[in-house]
Amino acid sequence: MDINGIAHIVLTAGDYAKSTAFYRAFLPYLGMTLVLDNDQMLYGVGARTALGVRPPEDKHAGDRFVQTRAGLHHLCFRSKDRESIEEIHDWLKGRDDATIVHGPEEASWAPGYYSILFEDPDGVRLEVNHVPGKGLLGADVKNGKPSA
Repeated sequence: MDINGIAHIVLTAGDYAKSTAFYRAFLPYLGMTLVLDNDQMLYGVGARTALGVRPPEDKHAGDRFVQTRAGLHHLCFRSKDRESIEEIHDWLKGRDDATIVHGPEEASWAPGYYSILFEDPDGVRLEVNHVPGKGLLGADVKNGKPSA
């Protein structure tokens, strides 16, 4: 089998109203189109990617995301260029419903890896990164190792 990416990811919000307010702005900012927006699901699609947000069961209303529990650790969107990381940083700085964990910075995950990490209103960790080139993580790779 040769998969063609991840079709969609659906998050369960602890505070559906606050989370959907954030994602109604964030998903179109990323170039995604909102195709469903009601009291049971907010769903955006674009760039061979889809993200949905659902309300919690009543017993979990108000719960916050805990990164170290079993399940999702964080979600990363890939940008086409490094400048987009700077732009999303500026966009996030003007919002009171997202928390920046770290601003734009380089990391050693792959040559040229550049990212921003932040949290949505429920504390779900989101990253936007850019990795130049082709291959594993975007960097040219030979024998399973990024080229220098």
